[in-house]
Amino acid sequence: MASASSISSGLTDLLRALGHWLSSWWRIVHLGVQLLALALSPSRYSRAYRSALLRHIYLGTAPSLIWFTVLTTLLSLVVIRIVLVTSISYGLTQYALEMVVRVLVLELIPLTAALFAALRCTIPRATEVAALRAGSTWGAQQRAGADPMHMEVLPRVSAGVVCALLLAAISCAVTLVLAYLAVYGTTTAGFAAYTRTVGHIFSPAVAMVFGLKILGLALAVALLPVASVLIGPARPHAGTTAELQGLVRMFFVILLIEGASLVGNYY
Repeated sequence: MASASSISSGLTDLLRALGHWLSSWWRIVHLGVQLLALALSPSRYSRAYRSALLRHIYLGTAPSLIWFTVLTTLLSLVVIRIVLVTSISYGLTQYALEMVVRVLVLELIPLTAALFAALRCTIPRATEVAALRAGSTWGAQQRAGADPMHMEVLPRVSAGVVCALLLAAISCAVTLVLAYLAVYGTTTAGFAAYTRTVGHIFSPAVAMVFGLKILGLALAVALLPVASVLIGPARPHAGTTAELQGLVRMFFVILLIEGASLVGNYY
């Protein structure tokens, strides 16, 4: 009897935890749809909102752009050199450029850009939102007839998306240029072969998966830290727990996106 009772209690706790997990994800999806509806409503783009949006995009992207470009340039140079030397030693020089593009541009750079944007932009913005909810600003805006979701949350989430997309786009472009210079040097004689190789890699299916991957990573790192703060209780000391939950959810979604990208590109 005791064994049956413990099993029943364990199943009850498991179902309760599963229901709480599904409920939290449903609230995150609902919040994302709500923010998307606000972003697609031109009538809500007041001067104050545009000013807040541009300010958050600048503060979230500009300080990170130079440092991340330098970081990815150094990383790309190291990886490109390793791949080239290894390919030459094994007599596989013809595959060196394709390997560099696949490893760096398709896989490492988008993931690194998303994580860097989360570290430098979206996680600090989530902390700001948690402080606003715990303080008096959130309620004061609601009492004044303003929508804090529109004026405070949406600009921060939009800035996170722009930051991740811009970092990924610029770093991929820089890596492609470095790959050409490492393989062919400063001459233009290899441009036709280079574009043919890159075009062969970025087939329509791979290009679509690549674009969806970058967009999915940008949305994940921009939305999940902020959403985890918003669906939690608005208490002064609840921010740390919500931020940790947001990190877990963010890494979980990133893992799913990476797995789906690998399946789409190579299977």
